[in-house]
Amino acid sequence: MMDLKQLISEQRLHHIDMRRDLHRIPETGFKEQKTSAYVARCLREEGLRVRTGVAQTGVVGLLETGTPGPCLLIRADMDGLPIREETGLTFASIHEQTMHACGHDGHMAMALGAARILNRLKHTFKGSIKFLFQPSEEGPGGASAMIEAGVMEDPHVDYAVGCHLWPGIRKGDIGVRAGPFMAAMDRFDITIKGKGGHGAMPHQCVDALDTAVQVINALHRIVSRQMDPLMPTVVTVGSFHAGTAFNIIPAEARICGTTRTFDREIWKSWPVRIETIVSGVCRSMGANYELTYGPGIPPLINDTSMATVVRECAEVVVGPQQVIQPEPTMGGEDMAFYLERSQGCFFFLGTGYEGCASLHSPQFDIDEDVLPSGVEMFCRIALKLL
Repeated sequence: MMDLKQLISEQRLHHIDMRRDLHRIPETGFKEQKTSAYVARCLREEGLRVRTGVAQTGVVGLLETGTPGPCLLIRADMDGLPIREETGLTFASIHEQTMHACGHDGHMAMALGAARILNRLKHTFKGSIKFLFQPSEEGPGGASAMIEAGVMEDPHVDYAVGCHLWPGIRKGDIGVRAGPFMAAMDRFDITIKGKGGHGAMPHQCVDALDTAVQVINALHRIVSRQMDPLMPTVVTVGSFHAGTAFNIIPAEARICGTTRTFDREIWKSWPVRIETIVSGVCRSMGANYELTYGPGIPPLINDTSMATVVRECAEVVVGPQQVIQPEPTMGGEDMAFYLERSQGCFFFLGTGYEGCASLHSPQFDIDEDVLPSGVEMFCRIALKLL
């Protein structure tokens, strides 16, 4: 343990090289062929037992100590976003319309770096570590597919940990929070079906556009009139399409949106709430509808005891003054699925600086100086638990 920082420091350039290699080859969800091949090669070079093709493109590397003990899962996400990169980096994406704009290249580099270090230290702990590289965190959702493929068993996962590089936190700070941390995230799609006609003769029509507007307004009032104001909730309509010309009343309108909450009971109530509003408005307007509500991601809730372990490790890595308790975020993260099935904690590693780009921006980049802290966090958590 005394030599851990030195071991990681000696590997710093290797971590940066891996991050840049991965940044060059971003691929979207369930298409991470080059990425998974790169990850698998790195894990095999360390002598780990590697399983590929998990949930299509996922990779799992198993580090076994040979001594019975618990199993820790260290998770990194692999997918990029359908964004044209505008960073001007010398190692920018070679795929014109795809970019690592959410830090997943850094997440993979930190997990791979930890695999190399911990493999050299495996005589100092017991049990096993699963290094899980997950496809499609950005959508349509890779965690549940990985779990269905059996990644939580053989051996059974006792603990799970993950990290997100976060520009909303000052560079080098580590954010740890027990309890609800990231919101449940669902999607709804609504098609309103009316009767189209001439814009000068609305009495002969059932206006799908007007009906959809009233549906949207009613949906937005769920938060202001149905929810406890002390319970953070969000209903957002992000897409609305209707009509083809200025003088035609449209027969159809399409709405797409998302809901967010930290509360499991509210999360379970969304489908009925939304169906009640859509059916009521449409019935009053004489329209029909089709509603698809897709339960997406549950709330991400950090185990209190695991959050304590992560916080203690963070205080060693960066010092107590740089360990913060961040506010919960309405962003969703499918790490939540692993935390439902094990004792786990998801934490933030700050990459923020003045003028830095936000996540999912074509200008997004990370400061690579924080990568060693992420590697050290994974290593210290593993050594403390195992």
